[in-house]
Amino acid sequence: MPFGHLLRDGAFADADAQAPRAQVCDVLILGSGAAALSALWFLSRQGQRNVILAEGLERNGNNAAFVSGDLRAPGGAHYLALPSRESVALREMLADLGILESGVDSDAPRFRETDLVFAPMERLRYQGRWQEALLPQEDDDSRRFFALIRRLKHARGRDGRKVFAIPVVLSSEDGEWRALDRLSFADWLAREGYRSPTLLWYLDYCCRDDYGAGAAQVSAFAGLHYFAARGHDSEAVLTWPEGLAHLSQLLRERSGLQSLAALPDDETLHFANPVAINASAVRIRERDAHVEVLLRDNGSGALSLLRARQVISAMPLMVAARVVENAARYGLLAGRGDYAPWLVSNFVLHRFPAEGAGEALAWDNVIHGSGGLGYVASSNQLIRVAKPARTVFTAYTALNQGDPAAVRAWLLDAPDAELLAFAAQDLVAAYGRRFWRAVDAVDIGIRAHAMRIPRPGYLDDAQLAAVRAHRSRLHFAHSDLSGYSVFEEAAFWGVEAARRVLAG
Repeated sequence: MPFGHLLRDGAFADADAQAPRAQVCDVLILGSGAAALSALWFLSRQGQRNVILAEGLERNGNNAAFVSGDLRAPGGAHYLALPSRESVALREMLADLGILESGVDSDAPRFRETDLVFAPMERLRYQGRWQEALLPQEDDDSRRFFALIRRLKHARGRDGRKVFAIPVVLSSEDGEWRALDRLSFADWLAREGYRSPTLLWYLDYCCRDDYGAGAAQVSAFAGLHYFAARGHDSEAVLTWPEGLAHLSQLLRERSGLQSLAALPDDETLHFANPVAINASAVRIRERDAHVEVLLRDNGSGALSLLRARQVISAMPLMVAARVVENAARYGLLAGRGDYAPWLVSNFVLHRFPAEGAGEALAWDNVIHGSGGLGYVASSNQLIRVAKPARTVFTAYTALNQGDPAAVRAWLLDAPDAELLAFAAQDLVAAYGRRFWRAVDAVDIGIRAHAMRIPRPGYLDDAQLAAVRAHRSRLHFAHSDLSGYSVFEEAAFWGVEAARRVLAG
């Protein structure tokens, strides 16, 4: 946070005098989240291996892992939905990693069993007991809503394109359907006569879980897109004990990425295989023949200057707007875009809490009516006969109780005990005070700008359109370009940026 605020306040605007002589390189990727590693994977696969990757402040970004001894759990994103046919590059990536075994181009590809979520997949605490489905109960409204979703999964606009597609930029441009983006999901549900309290709770939960904001805050298009865009009926997901950090590590290995403590002193840098350095960009300045990037070592604070033939900026657009010189030229506007604050909290347990008679812990465990989003049991994905002695429960909380900026202001000074109460609310609701007897330690990860919220109007956001349309030696790649945050969108923009690098 302190370094992020220094960037925000322009502390590195006059850092040229501290930087050593410039070094020349070929391709530089800034960031190490899903978009950055997808770009690296594609470049490497196409034979472009002379690449430097500056990790940024957090290795793997929102895909970071939590590690405690031999225990692993998500530190951010924890699953990947089975990709749709439109997510062509992502399917090819999963096939290249050995996760998608056959049917890359089919409606029903086959995935490696060990990468799919194990049973029991999910459960909901409703009216004092656990049940399998997260929808509290079926009723006329829920049956009507999901009958609509079954139709929308295959609906096409007058331009012949799918109404709802992932990546979202492949969705139909039909104005009749895009008009859904002019009102909130909650307003659309009210207009269409949905009144069931249990359905409305479930839909609001889904929005908070995927977008970090409730049905009253997100676009009606985004609310329906959540259910209809992938086009298949499977509820299975791909997941691992450490969440999507597993995918990030596979992409690093497949690309041959090697970490360097420091760059060599050569005036011109050339590498046979991609290299990673522990550094963050503090200024990006485009010239006629190169892109000049001032990097700061995350450990020592030392500055270095690289002149790259081409650069992929795979950082959130709110950060790029503070780092790129003449940002408005690219469509980047500081202060634009709402980002949802989250807590991702890992509870290290020396034993499993006792479940009720006939109840079984699931991978995803949700409490009806809670302000939290439930907790994930990382050990659910372990192949073993008996439960391990120790485990980690990862609790997710989207802090959407107020305006995101006001929540971030509260987070600056929030006492540990107050944060712990938010983090533990679902676990205490599930197990009572006895839960604490099993806890060894708690790690509360604060992600104050975790994901961009797809508010009404996000489909036609002028900033996003300008950044997507920009073409030069500086390429942008981040899920922000889609207006919301999932791995599929990040991977799409990473590969698109890599394609432009290769074409250039």
